[in-house]
Formats: sequence, C-alpha cells, structure tokens
Amino acid sequence: MALIAAVIVAILTTAGEIDVRVDTLHAPRTAANFLSYVQRGFFDGGTFFRTVTTRPDNQPGKSVKIDVIQATHNVRAHKRLDAPVVFESTQQTGLRHLDGTVSMARDDAPNTAQTDFFICIGAQPGLDDGGRRSKDHRGFAAFGQVVRGMDVVRAIHVRPQHDQHLTPPVGIISARIVN
Repeated sequence: MALIAAVIVAILTTAGEIDVRVDTLHAPRTAANFLSYVQRGFFDGGTFFRTVTTRPDNQPGKSVKIDVIQATHNVRAHKRLDAPVVFESTQQTGLRHLDGTVSMARDDAPNTAQTDFFICIGAQPGLDDGGRRSKDHRGFAAFGQVVRGMDVVRAIHVRPQHDQHLTPPVGIISARIVN
C-alpha cells in the first residue's frame, strides 16, 4: 500500500456507522498495522466492549480520568495476531488525543499494541506522551480521527456497563477501507 496522507475506514456497528480517517503520513507504522487488520477482516464480528467514563464508579483508583470507548477484533475467528506494532508516540507523530481521536490500546509498556483501539470522547491530554494515564507516561499511539459518526461513538459511550465492560457489547459488523 502506497503512503498517502489519509485512508478512510468505515466501521459499521450494530449502533451505526463510524468513519475514521487513518493518518498514514504522521503515524505510518500504527496506521499500517490497523489497516492490515482491516484488510484481512479481523474486525468483522469484533466488538466495542469497553467504555471508560469519568463517572466516579467507572474508574476507581485512577487519578487521571478519561472518556473513551474501546474495540477489539473478532477473537473467536482470529486467535493468531501479528507481532505488536512499534510504538509511535504523540511526540513523534504530532497527533494529539482530541475529541474523536482513534488510538491503539496497549499494555503497561510501549510496543505491546496489536488490534485493540479506542476512540476519545472529548480532549484526553492524559493519553498523550508525557500524560499521566499510562504508568510510563509515554501515552498511546494516536493514528486517526473520526470524521463521521461521533453521535454513534457518544451513544456507545453511555450504554449500560459493568466494571467498564459494555453490557451487552456493541457488535462490529464490518470494517472496510472506502477510499
């Protein structure tokens, strides 16, 4: 795939469609990782399974509160994943965690992100490099922006949840590159 400034991915969910502009120019490794999973159909049958909200009962013990929804691939159909993507910090890419930013979820250390991604609701500077949400203060790898469907994102964000897990999860019907 040739590097172009942006690729649009349409994520059709059971709650509606979310269109994401994937920034292949500023976050080339992270974007290529995400687009590879999209092209191979890994998100078809996946879910938005997690909602993190600033409600007091949702993030007990966290000093930096955030608002995001998180998705994963179809774990029943795709058990083998690629190696984790090399971490591209927001300091490196110049991208920030703003309203509608799409970013990779990861474990406690950089270079651990694979398929799970999240979408920010409102500005989330604590997720940027130097922010205090991650234990190492390196933040998360932003790689895209919702360009249509923030109403769907916000509707998913306020759905019923227990311990940050959506009850029930919102299904991902398909994720396709549309340009």
